Amino acid sequence: MTLTPLIATLIFVAASLSGYNYRRTWQREGPRWQLWMYGLIAAIGLLILGVVPMAEG
Repeated sequence: MTLTPLIATLIFVAASLSGYNYRRTWQREGPRWQLWMYGLIAAIGLLILGVVPMAEG
């Protein structure tokens, strides 16, 4: 299994937006479930980018 550049970019954008929303929710002392949701999305996205290789080409 490899990631195409387009899929990797989409995962990176989703992880970045989730990280931004995590920080914004944390600063505003928002609901804990939102912190968990944004944090998990960001963590899983960055973990996938760090472990799954990119397709050559």
